[in-house]
Amino acid sequence: PLPPDPHATCLMIYTSGTTGRPKGAELTHGNLTANLDSLHQAWGWRADDVLLHVLPIFHVHGLIVALHGALNAGATAVLLPKFDAEQTLHMLQARRCTVFMGVPTIHRRLVNAPNAAGCDLRHMRLLTSGSDRLPDDLFVAFQETFGHTLLERYGMSETSMLISNPLHGERRIGSVGLPLPGVEVRIVHPETEAPLPDGEVGAVQVRGANVCKGYWRQPDKTAAAFTPDGWLRTGDMGLREPDGYFTLKGRSKDLIISGGYNVYPPEVELVLAAHPAVAASAVIGCADAEWGERVTAVIVVREGTAVTAAEIIAHCRRHLVDYKVPRRVRFVDDFPRNALGKIQKAELRQALCGRE
Repeated sequence: PLPPDPHATCLMIYTSGTTGRPKGAELTHGNLTANLDSLHQAWGWRADDVLLHVLPIFHVHGLIVALHGALNAGATAVLLPKFDAEQTLHMLQARRCTVFMGVPTIHRRLVNAPNAAGCDLRHMRLLTSGSDRLPDDLFVAFQETFGHTLLERYGMSETSMLISNPLHGERRIGSVGLPLPGVEVRIVHPETEAPLPDGEVGAVQVRGANVCKGYWRQPDKTAAAFTPDGWLRTGDMGLREPDGYFTLKGRSKDLIISGGYNVYPPEVELVLAAHPAVAASAVIGCADAEWGERVTAVIVVREGTAVTAAEIIAHCRRHLVDYKVPRRVRFVDDFPRNALGKIQKAELRQALCGRE
């Protein structure tokens, strides 16, 4: 057979957003090859690796990063029909797996599994986390429980992987790491798109052979997604440290402008996560006549504990400047999530904003 045309579409991944018409990102043979080659370099894939696979295979994370990564290296992939924390820990040991990829929800359940304490994972070499921000407390808890430091990385449907903490080197808490080989990343002003200096929060833009050629049958969406010189507007906010590490600050659509100040939800969520009664949190902006948007904290209370809205606000006041402190606190039993466990903030805003 003839080799595939590197410019031909070989895979269409629909974006995981919850608003508007779904967009099918057209990934070419060349896109996949470029990304798999860069991951092979960055993560040291080997033919003797054994991947335990528990992720859905209709997303970039489970299909390209995990399954294609293993196949590209000639490695072994062990697929579980569904995720179960106890079974996963058992299989990681029984099959002498070397690689495991998950999302924060999965890693949290592994840490809390009844058989976690006696789990021996010394044979493993790579455990990654992605598809949502890895909370600081989970980063530490996983390390303390299993003796492994999770490798957090950043990617999206339109590009597969972009940035990763290093396999060998500092895996920095709160950071997604350094650009993969062959990938360019820059931070620009959200309105002018002028490049910003290190340390300033702006819009994340990327460029490279891994970036999709556009959205299927949506030329207007494709044109809006790219700059004239070929940079993809990711829709994420972040900053670059002087040593090249990148930190994400959330989606641009989730940015809260309250009283003229920019509030980045992940910063508030980190403070909330430090409260002993908070099992999980999401910070959203709700329309407000006085503030423009009011910072609203949505809380899942940790089992066996109790906390009031006033106590949550007081906790935040001890750690945040005034304009970042939540003006409202809502308690819920759980969050709406997508297939990868990512909290769907658009659904939260629709359900909770305007209700008192």
